[in-house]
Amino acid sequence: MEDQAEQLRELVRAKEGSIDRLPQRTTKSKKARIITVASGKGGVGKTNLSVNMALAYARIGKKVIVMDADLGLANVNVMLKMIPKWNLYHVIRKQKTMREILLETEYGISIVAGASGFSKIANLSGEQRTSFIEELETLSSADIIIIDTSAGVSSNVLDFIAVADDVVIITTPEPTAITDAYGIVKIIATEIESIEMGLKLVVNRVHNVTDAKKVADRMIVITGQFLNVKLEYLGFIYDDMAVSQAVLKQRPFMVDSPRSKAAQCVQHIVGRMEKTEFRDGGGFSNMVRRILDK
Repeated sequence: MEDQAEQLRELVRAKEGSIDRLPQRTTKSKKARIITVASGKGGVGKTNLSVNMALAYARIGKKVIVMDADLGLANVNVMLKMIPKWNLYHVIRKQKTMREILLETEYGISIVAGASGFSKIANLSGEQRTSFIEELETLSSADIIIIDTSAGVSSNVLDFIAVADDVVIITTPEPTAITDAYGIVKIIATEIESIEMGLKLVVNRVHNVTDAKKVADRMIVITGQFLNVKLEYLGFIYDDMAVSQAVLKQRPFMVDSPRSKAAQCVQHIVGRMEKTEFRDGGGFSNMVRRILDK
């Protein structure tokens, strides 16, 4: 495993814009790489990670879309100080197309705003569901699609995990967060076949490298021993005041404090993501098969 602390020190010493030198991954195909971010409990920094990862990807030349699938409490747009007029609910009801609700931001990424109405997708007719999946497929022109899910594991969260090429589980060192993170991995392992190839872990709000490694090692051991699941440790994010200050300003910390410890950590995480192989989650077309099988 690479020494993240040393890499972070190198990033801090480098000139601003060093992220441009992060190695870029040669994709196997032109399909979008779908990254689903999930957590066992709320309040662990899932949306913050999703948005700031998107910005780190954009800075290495990737076309990125963040899809807010936190169905009950959609807040990606809140973090970016945006008030969308249209959202996923309008797409489901065929009032708007996906391209019509796609919002460009001032930060070089696009977002798809979420809505609580999306949670009713399981009650739609087969024709409506198929039409919705076709709309989702129009997002595939992007290089990276980051899906910010709701906390916990609802059927919709599992659908978005199933279509992903990478699944990033985020936790904190708190015992309850670790327990819930293990819980979500257990459900994923039970419900979705071959998901172990795409499961990755990020430990948020750590005070030092040792604490992060302890959490990661514990998660890797117990998921491997009891679930027979391979969990890859992507890295950690420091507990950094720059994050909370940026949230209050409704600005991503990658923009508000680009040289902060948290920003350097996210750069490192994206750098590692670019160097890892990913499973073929089947894309959004795989989601319609799961939904229709329910």
